[in-house]
Amino acid sequence: MITIEDFNKVDMRVGTIIEATVNQKAKKPAYKLKIDFGKEMGIKTSSAQITKCYKEEDLIGRQIIAVVNFPPRQVADVKSEVLILGTDSKQGIVLLEPEQQVENGDKIY
Repeated sequence: MITIEDFNKVDMRVGTIIEATVNQKAKKPAYKLKIDFGKEMGIKTSSAQITKCYKEEDLIGRQIIAVVNFPPRQVADVKSEVLILGTDSKQGIVLLEPEQQVENGDKIY
């Protein structure tokens, strides 16, 4: 088990996907995403294995929730700066999204 103090160390924020392209060099099918997290954090990149449930064009403008304080990871030729959150469902990875439109950079509690 983790403590509430451990949980509070995870910085989760809302961002809007502004660009989605196929991550050609990834071992498993993935998209390279550019996500706007607002003025404070700016635009971050991520590689996400969400190709089963989403097309590139359907991702643009979609708000997502991501962990923003993990160290960057290199995924093929993409520096993945944030970890996008989703459910590992039978149909594939389904993104977690705010129920209503909110400000980019809003913190998740």
